[in-house]
Amino acid sequence: MLAFALALGSSVMSLRQHSLQSSVVADYYDKSATATLQLTTDPHLTTKRVSGRNFLPPSYSALASLREIEIEQRTYKLKIPVRLITRDLEIAKLLPGQKIITEVQILRSKEARVAALLIANGEVKVVSQPSRWAKSLGQVRLGLRAASGTGDAGSLIPGMVLGDTSLQSENFRSDMRRSGLTHLVAVSGANFAIVSAFILWGAQFLFRSMRFRILATAIALAAFIALVRPSPSVLRAAAMAAVLLIAYATKRGADSLPALGFAIAAVVIGDPWQGRDPGFALSVLATAGLLLFAPRAITYLERYFPKIIAQAIAAPIAATVFCAPVIVAITGYLSPMSILANLLAAPAIVPITIVGFIAALLSPFTPGLSSLLVSCVKPLAWWIASVADWAAGFRVLTISKGLLGFIFVIISIALILLLPRKVVIAAVLIALSLSYLQRFPGGDWQVANCDIGQGDGAAINLGNHRAIVIDTGPDPELIDRCLKHLSIREIPLLILTHGHADHIAGLAGAVRGRKVGATWFGNVQRGTIAQIGDAKIKVLWPDGGEYDPNNSSIAVRIDTPDFSFFASGDMEPPTQAVIASELRKVDIYKVSHHGSAYQDEIFTRALAPQVAMISVGAGNSYGHPAPNTLALLWQVSAKVLRTDVHGAIAIAADRHRLKIRTSKGRFNFIRWE
Repeated sequence: MLAFALALGSSVMSLRQHSLQSSVVADYYDKSATATLQLTTDPHLTTKRVSGRNFLPPSYSALASLREIEIEQRTYKLKIPVRLITRDLEIAKLLPGQKIITEVQILRSKEARVAALLIANGEVKVVSQPSRWAKSLGQVRLGLRAASGTGDAGSLIPGMVLGDTSLQSENFRSDMRRSGLTHLVAVSGANFAIVSAFILWGAQFLFRSMRFRILATAIALAAFIALVRPSPSVLRAAAMAAVLLIAYATKRGADSLPALGFAIAAVVIGDPWQGRDPGFALSVLATAGLLLFAPRAITYLERYFPKIIAQAIAAPIAATVFCAPVIVAITGYLSPMSILANLLAAPAIVPITIVGFIAALLSPFTPGLSSLLVSCVKPLAWWIASVADWAAGFRVLTISKGLLGFIFVIISIALILLLPRKVVIAAVLIALSLSYLQRFPGGDWQVANCDIGQGDGAAINLGNHRAIVIDTGPDPELIDRCLKHLSIREIPLLILTHGHADHIAGLAGAVRGRKVGATWFGNVQRGTIAQIGDAKIKVLWPDGGEYDPNNSSIAVRIDTPDFSFFASGDMEPPTQAVIASELRKVDIYKVSHHGSAYQDEIFTRALAPQVAMISVGAGNSYGHPAPNTLALLWQVSAKVLRTDVHGAIAIAADRHRLKIRTSKGRFNFIRWE
């Protein structure tokens, strides 16, 4: 049976892969063409992105079927899956099934399930209207979205009911991931179980025959699939629900594990790329955990807790245990708080799903009643959002990504299940304690450089959870997380050195939930002096002249009784040379322009720092830091620390004696972050 499954799966995958690789578009990569496409998914707004120093304009992405292509005076009729990306915001109004024509550039795609990536270069022309079915389903989705309102609670309801996450902010999505609650907004077996049970219960008032009730439930679930849009978890859940409904209707009983196996096979044969989809793997593993491990966990927990509590605790534990290896391989971390977060959120799931489902169906006809129903469960949605926000504030256990992390977690789980309980408890406590001692930034610190990718973000500790923050990097989530790790709640002075995206795009994350005093951004000039506590801040640049953004960067020297610090944004040689004669030696230098090759030698030698911090993204396309810059820093006897190699950097200073701690290191295979 195993050999047959492998042969069948590999054959289906090979045939699909060959059909894509041998398609017509494969001969025209990097060429422009006129394409006629039929949308197969809802267009969604891509994540706000920064490329180097620039903000990228918003764009929409959708899967589509390429039906016709005109290129080099030839026309091809075809039907192949492609990924479409366009900046035409009008596409957001379109629904699956509609046809469009647009000028595109054909690129090779890293996405295995499509033959090409099509970048629309201009306006998207709509050539067909949505079908009545698609329009009706679209009205239901839009109706629930409108009834749910704004805020995290409002954005959660469409996600829990229909898998519609379009209203959710990046911050809320991050909180849901870190708290282990993101599965609530991915329609899965739980949603199907809740909806099918509700429909089956309601069908008894319309049909006497159980078979008619089952048929009505099956039809309703088919419509539900179309409503939430097919995805790996949805198709897996739908396949399993179908098997269980058939078994129930024929009164042959239902063995859940074979049903899951059949569902997996059916989904993978129908769409072999789902076998490589992490979401599909997690969905299957979570279900397997509930079937195989949860009963054993309930039996064990009933020794210490009432049965209802044991059942509530066992489900998230079982799902977490089975999913842990894949979660670590993908994300590189586990959230110990996820079990408690799931336990706290569990009572609100069923009411939100059922009431939200009814509200969605009523929304096209009676929007007022739909809004009233949503308002009844919105406090429950607020509760889940609050739990996510609370749980996300705790540190997660970070483990090496990829195969190494996967194997480590598998071995750890095996040892926990096989070894005597006392040995396991002692080993876990020792491991967690040792890893917690390595947490970043550890104890006291005075200067920190956040690991925020290709960008800048640093903090000067003022005590009492206060800090001067210099630049906020390209990503609000990364700078917010770093400042949380540093326990910063107040920013008396925020310095934004210049207007490039890799220095200021994370501003929303830096100020989130923090009190901010003065902000310097183009409103200070050379000679400005400020005093905050023991920290004396002097502005050495700019001088008010006309320069490019890099050479208009704010350059500051900060002196305290324990250390001296210098930062100058992205200053380059033309302006570095102007202030070089005014510079004095410093303890810590945040290297200009991410350690690029454009450095004035006299400027660097005048600073002669003990420690040089370079904020740089791993594998960046700019070649930062440059070899000649590193060589110059070594020549002045500076200890060079790089965020791409060492991670976040924290420096404790005592009368100019510096002690360094980093978030990455030789012995940091497991750490709290």
